[in-house]
Amino acid sequence: MRQASVGFHCPECTKSGAQKIVRPNQLITRPIVTQVLIALNVAIFVAGIGSGLVTRPEVRLDGGLFGPSVANGEWYRLVTSGFLHFNLIHIGLNMFVLYQLGRMIEPVLGRLRFGLVYAVALLSGSLGVMIVSPDSLTVGASGAVFGLMGAAVAVMRSRGIDPFSTGLGGTILLNLVITFTLSRYISVGGHVGGLIGGFLAGWILTDLGPRYLKDKALTFGAVAALGVVVAGSALLIA
Repeated sequence: MRQASVGFHCPECTKSGAQKIVRPNQLITRPIVTQVLIALNVAIFVAGIGSGLVTRPEVRLDGGLFGPSVANGEWYRLVTSGFLHFNLIHIGLNMFVLYQLGRMIEPVLGRLRFGLVYAVALLSGSLGVMIVSPDSLTVGASGAVFGLMGAAVAVMRSRGIDPFSTGLGGTILLNLVITFTLSRYISVGGHVGGLIGGFLAGWILTDLGPRYLKDKALTFGAVAALGVVVAGSALLIA
């Protein structure tokens, strides 16, 4: 027997009750998916730039979201457009916000669920473009980034946190005001569509699924089904 703070414990009990030391780096989950997405966007931008750090026009034309091209069978534009950017400022702003949101959300949702939310948000942004401005060439990850904002709102809502008390709500409203004010240069459909899609995906994962579906596989399936419906709707509209 070994003396303890209260009485005596057997050696086995003392061993099993020993405190574990957790290092600071073990408390932080690296946002791997976020880093991969940023690296992919940057690599594609570097590979496609022309003079002056501006993406070559043919790259944007071949992969950007353009309704008539999607209608002709180039469905991949619904995805590739989310990884193309016009210039250094365009990609710099999007990647900065992606990193900030990913660092916050990915450790909470987990890598698989975070990636699923990003995919649904990207497709939802493309659907928004097809509804609002199908005849305009659209590129950029901002639709998916807006979707991460929507997912963050869903996460906070599931935990009883008011998004406006954290500053996120105000940030979203400010970005929406900028979007509609500069609608000549910014994709309204892409931003609003991504925001709605990201929120719905996050809501299913953090609220609807745990409350009603009770099963992780069913919850994942529901979000995947949402992505299929969104992509199918975009193709149908095209």
